[in-house]
Order: sequence, then structure tokens, then C-alpha cells
Amino acid sequence: MNRVDDVLLPELDGPVPATLPRALGLVSLALGVGALAAPRSLARLTGVDDSSAAHAVIPAVGVRELVHAVGLLTGRRPAGWAWTRVAGDALDLTLLGRAMADRRGERRRRVALTTAAIAGIAALDTAVAITAGRARRARARVIRMEIAVTVNRSPAEAYRFWRDMENLPKFMAHLESVRADDLRRSHWVARGPAGRHVEWDAEIIDDQPNRSITWRSLPGTRVANAGRVLFVPAPGDRGTEVRVRLRYAPPAGALGRAVAKLFGEEPEQQVRDDLRRFKQVLEAGEVVRSEGSPNGISVRQQAMQRPAQPLPASRR
Repeated sequence: MNRVDDVLLPELDGPVPATLPRALGLVSLALGVGALAAPRSLARLTGVDDSSAAHAVIPAVGVRELVHAVGLLTGRRPAGWAWTRVAGDALDLTLLGRAMADRRGERRRRVALTTAAIAGIAALDTAVAITAGRARRARARVIRMEIAVTVNRSPAEAYRFWRDMENLPKFMAHLESVRADDLRRSHWVARGPAGRHVEWDAEIIDDQPNRSITWRSLPGTRVANAGRVLFVPAPGDRGTEVRVRLRYAPPAGALGRAVAKLFGEEPEQQVRDDLRRFKQVLEAGEVVRSEGSPNGISVRQQAMQRPAQPLPASRR
């Protein structure tokens, strides 16, 4: 895999938005073909074979279902097509309700069973429409970034330090802790905007020693994220170029990003600062900071900085 977009995020690329609309498309295809190929048999099965209008309505429903099938099976705008199915279900339930009121005995029982089946399908259509809509909105707000820094260390040294997940809070300022549960899974605790905390579990899905590490968040996190860090030998034997490729879906889209920036936690700047600290930790053994350096970009943090001054002679 060469791009972080190849990493699947359950919240954005999981089975619900991808496979269920297709399954509904197959259902629509079957219903459409059945309604057009055998309208009389379908009328008898549903208990409306005594209605002359049913012989015209059922083929019309079949055409509608085939249109839904084309839309759902092509995979474009699944949420919109699922909502059209919901609208069709509502129309069918209305017609079946009227049909039930005019029938007795066996025909009434067939209409009742058909109504129950359509109600169940309507509930499924609604669930798929809502889920697919949420996934579409999440994909629309995904933020992607790629940032690099050159470190005067070998790829093996840079890889070993990063691969120990519990080292990450040493240079990622927004992280409070990372707990390695096993060789691949870990639990992360980060500081969010306005002092809030965000926790999630992540897993390493591709590990190429001394070359790259690819991870993604596990289902259930509020901020779905995936990323890859690559350790590439720098030209001229000048150490290692560390490239971070990241994508994530903030819960509040552009507004959430703006608020985070106000609090000194703008994501791209944050990652850039983290990589600078990573370079300092590997090269100097600690994060080097002068007294005049602000610890972030928030108003409060910027106000606390003061002009850098030479150290007193006693401290040189």
C-alpha cells in the first residue's frame, strides 16, 4: 500500500455503507422483475387479486423497483437512493392499508402479511439510509495531510523509537498516554479542545521493520483516523526522512477544526510540531526549548511567551 487512503476505517469505509445498499439493490431488482414478469401471481400472493387497479399498480411498482435497483447497484449516492426506497415503502403501506380495510378472510390475512413484510423492509431501508448518510458526511469532512522531517539518525533507529508506542507522548504534545496492549493494539488518551479528553483504541495493520508503520483506529472512536509513517534514507547519507501521512474525520467538520485551532490544536500544525520534537528527541535526547519559545499557538500560550534573552554568565 502506497497511500494512506488505502487504509480502511470502519466508520468511513465499513461494511454497512458499502454492502447493505447493494443488498437492497438486489432486493429491488428481484421485486421489480417479479412484478413485471408475473403481476397476476404477485397480486394473488399479496391478497389484492380481486382488484382491477392492482393489475396496473403492480407493474408500475415493478418499474419503480428497477429504477431503485439501478441506483443502488451502481453505488452512487446510496443514501439518496435508500431514501427513495423509504418513500416507495410509505406509498406501498398506504395502499396496503386501504386494501386491508376492504377485505375479509383469507385475502385480508395475505394483505396483513404483505403489510408486515413491507413494514420490515421499510425499517431496514430507513436504517440503511441513515447509516449511509452519516458515512457520506463523515467522508466529506475527512482531513488529509502529509508532513515530513529529516532526522540525523538511521532508519532503524527512527523506526525502533516510533515502533515503541509508549514513546509517542514524549514528542506528541497532545497525547497524555499510549498503552501498548500487545504487539499490534494500543490504547490512546489525548487532550482535545477546551481541555476535553479523547480516548480510542488503535491497531497496527502493516509493519515493515525499518521502513514503515501503518495504523488505524478501531470501531467506536469519536475521531476515526488512519495513518502511515515512513522511514526513508535521506539523500547523501544525511540520516532519515520521516514522512507522516494521516487522515481523520473530526466530529464537527470545519467548525471543529476552527475551534481546535483557536485552542492551539490545529491538526496540521500540531503534527508539524510533533515531528520537530521527534527530531529533537532522537538527535538531542530531549525536547529543546528556549525560554522565549511559545508552547503552542493558542492566545493564552502566545501571551505567555517573552523575548528570548542570553543566559546569565553564571548559567553559561
